[in-house]
Amino acid sequence: MKIAFTTHDRAHINAHFGWAKTIDVYDVSPKGYEFLETLWFDGNLQEDGNEDKLVPKIEALQDCTIVYVSAIGGSAAARLIKQRITPIKAQSEDQEITEVLDKLVTTLNGNPPPWLRKALQQQSSTLDDLD
Repeated sequence: MKIAFTTHDRAHINAHFGWAKTIDVYDVSPKGYEFLETLWFDGNLQEDGNEDKLVPKIEALQDCTIVYVSAIGGSAAARLIKQRITPIKAQSEDQEITEVLDKLVTTLNGNPPPWLRKALQQQSSTLDDLD
């Protein structure tokens, strides 16, 4: 599954979703994780109330299961959830991306919580639809 992280420094989850200029995307499986790409966004991203700035981000994250953020507005969170992308707020802006990735791999190898099992099932049914 693809997991995204809003980040300023590509090491920590330290960017607000709406303001993020970069979002790093990883592929995560029970075997481990692999960096896939950095998504780049331009423009005046800090303008509050500018819902148009969210459209390119949400479109770019279409095949992601989860996006980790330092903060996110209610409207953006609702729009992500509507697209079956789960936004998760980081514990702090010091939380490292690799720490979260390691925990996800461990969780996938154990007993994932119901919301994660559901997300994985949705992803596999979407992939089956493409076959």
